[in-house]
Amino acid sequence: MAERLRVIVAGATGWAGSALARGIARSDDLHLTGAVARASAGRNLGEVLNEPKIDCPVHATAAEALRGGADVFVEYTKPDAAKANILAALNAGCHVVVGTSGLADADYAEIDHLARERSRAVLACGNFAITAVLAMRFAETAARFLDHFEIIDTAHETKVDAPSGTARELAARLGRIKAATLGVPLEQVRGPREARGATLNGVQVHSVRTPGFVIGVEAIFGAHGQRLHIRHESGESAEPYVGGALLAIRRVHTLSGVRRGLDTVMTE
Repeated sequence: MAERLRVIVAGATGWAGSALARGIARSDDLHLTGAVARASAGRNLGEVLNEPKIDCPVHATAAEALRGGADVFVEYTKPDAAKANILAALNAGCHVVVGTSGLADADYAEIDHLARERSRAVLACGNFAITAVLAMRFAETAARFLDHFEIIDTAHETKVDAPSGTARELAARLGRIKAATLGVPLEQVRGPREARGATLNGVQVHSVRTPGFVIGVEAIFGAHGQRLHIRHESGESAEPYVGGALLAIRRVHTLSGVRRGLDTVMTE
């Protein structure tokens, strides 16, 4: 029997991280060796999550968790801690899977430099759900044929990062195909410039933060006399993210440097 991959999950008591921890515990080829969650530090994660299949310590910081060693570090915390955690994991010799949103392109450029220096890989996924991956692929196809498009990014009112990682990834993908055409250049807009949203990779992105949303992203394409909407919407459960995250953990070692998007390791 092949040796199981040792995994550390940072943010293991959160909405998505706790679901992933349970998913790892159900997997025969993965072993959860450590967790990071400041409020639960010093306890056993199985006790915290009321999951008897989990038996690993919870640490206050990524640095503490990494002292025990691991093959893959999963970053599922907050934007203000994510970059430092990722760099610490790379320096400790781990491959990294990133589910936390809010990191900028400049952050990933620095991370990519260290990952290549350490001969490690970082797989950053704005969204692990299969419907989100498909929405991005469909939007990329649409952008090849339509010139006018914008992104609507929706989330709950307490989400601090805007745009979301999902919206950032979508904007990056569409921007690689082409910059969106604007009927009125931004410098000619009459009124507050912010009303036209933020420009990311040549695409206008509008973030909405109100109760009633979980996480959603919509690419709107327009042409004369017609309009196309491609939308992904998350429900209340984090379970749809687990399968994609497990796939990322298992396959991140096949990559090098920073790669963006779950479909990087998906096969047809």
